Amino acid sequence: MSSFGYDPYFSTSYKRRYVETPRVHISSVRSGYSTARSAYSSYSAPVSSSLSVRRSYSSSSGSLMPSLENLDLSQVAAISNDLKSIRTQEKAQLQDLNDRFASFIERVHELEQQNKVLEAELLVLRQKHSEPSRFRALYEQEIRDLRLAAEDATNEKQALQGEREGLEETLRNLQARYEEEVLSREDAEGRLMEARKGADEAALARAELEKRIDSLMDEIAFLKKVHEEEIAELQAQIQYAQISVEMDVSSKPDLSAALKDIRAQYEKLAAKNMQNAEEWFKSRFTVLTESAAKNTDAVRAAKDEVSESRRLLKAKTLEIEACRGMNEALEKQLQELEDKQNADISAMQDTINKLENELRSTKSEMARYLKEYQDLLNVKMALDIEIAAYRKLLEGEETRLSFTSVGSITSGYSQSSQVFGRSAYSGLQSSSYLMSARSFPAYYTSHVQEEQTEVEETIEATKAEEAKDEPPSEGEAEEEEKEKEEGEEEEGAEEEEGMKSIKKKAFQNLYCKLAVDFYWEIHDLCRPCLSKFYVSFVVINNTHIMRTHTFSKHRW
Repeated sequence: MSSFGYDPYFSTSYKRRYVETPRVHISSVRSGYSTARSAYSSYSAPVSSSLSVRRSYSSSSGSLMPSLENLDLSQVAAISNDLKSIRTQEKAQLQDLNDRFASFIERVHELEQQNKVLEAELLVLRQKHSEPSRFRALYEQEIRDLRLAAEDATNEKQALQGEREGLEETLRNLQARYEEEVLSREDAEGRLMEARKGADEAALARAELEKRIDSLMDEIAFLKKVHEEEIAELQAQIQYAQISVEMDVSSKPDLSAALKDIRAQYEKLAAKNMQNAEEWFKSRFTVLTESAAKNTDAVRAAKDEVSESRRLLKAKTLEIEACRGMNEALEKQLQELEDKQNADISAMQDTINKLENELRSTKSEMARYLKEYQDLLNVKMALDIEIAAYRKLLEGEETRLSFTSVGSITSGYSQSSQVFGRSAYSGLQSSSYLMSARSFPAYYTSHVQEEQTEVEETIEATKAEEAKDEPPSEGEAEEEEKEKEEGEEEEGAEEEEGMKSIKKKAFQNLYCKLAVDFYWEIHDLCRPCLSKFYVSFVVINNTHIMRTHTFSKHRW
């Protein structure tokens, strides 16, 4: 902060005018002060308002100017008391604002610590994100291997299915042959049954013929017996007749010839019957024998055919059993392969599902991390917006100060030192200034308090010097009053304009330095958590051109 003294921004004519006529009008000072207070009465309580008056007197004069004789010390004391009360209020308000700013700084430190913690968590999360990518490559390789194994198993299954289809075709052919053999067997069995039926019929016919032969033999025997009995009876009759004939030979005719004729006739009849019976029996026996022989050949052929059919049936049955056993073995092997493939496919599907679940969980975790990162970015953006708001408030305060007056100043000017008093800045009651005042730490407030202390010391020194000096004469007082009345209207406008320019430049220089110091303080405090921080201030050069300097910090 620069000290009070010579200001190179003012013209020589302005200095000369105020050095040659160092008049002080207390009423104008009080009216200016009341005007300054009324100009800011629409705002809240004043934040910082002080009156700095610095008077320097020439060492060569050795006495006060005649215009100072009429200075009302009671009014100056009242102004000093008002300034003290105002300064006390402002000091309390500044202490409150400093406490608020300290809490803000603590909040900044807390946010800085949270930012460091979040950066550490973000680093850990990024490291975790790098590991799932490596695991993902391993899982994808494992999935590719499992898919290749599944494709090999599918190809093997297709080959086994082709082999199974071939075996099923062979089985169908064997089943067709088996059905044909069954049909041929049934045909052979039917023919065998017919042959058996024919054999049974032949056996029955033979038995019947045998029975008939037996009956015929019995009949022949009976006929022979009857014939023998008849022959015996006839012989007995013949013998009896011979005896009778012999007895009656003499009286009766000879019957022997008749008996012989009858005997010959009966013998011829018996021989003829015997011959007919033998011929019939022989013919019948021959027929039966031939029929039996024929039936025996048919039965033998049927038996041979049945045995051949049984042999073929047994062979086909064995072949069918072998094919059935092979089919069962192949079906069992196919079932085992299907079970194994199903188990492998289930295991692969479980592995794929597990990998997909892990991938989904990884994606969800990544989404959560991205959301947290977005939240951090939102917090960062909020801080950027808050910083931009502070910057806008500072720029608005800067613009407002360029168009408004800052208070009233009572100053004395020395004739030889050519030194102007430093301006004091009145209470700034706008909300934008309140917001900017919150951002100044106690270190910068102490400079303002030191400045106010210097102003109060200057006022007290002026009172002491006025008390020691002798009052001027009445002629000089009248002349001074007359000159003041004459030049009051002429110099009023220039004095007001010059005082405004002095106050404006003084406050701008002070504001510039405080803004730069405050920027570097915040720069050191908020380095990890602020993206950009802007501080704008104005500098008036020799040509009275306003410039804006903007400080920016690199992104963290």
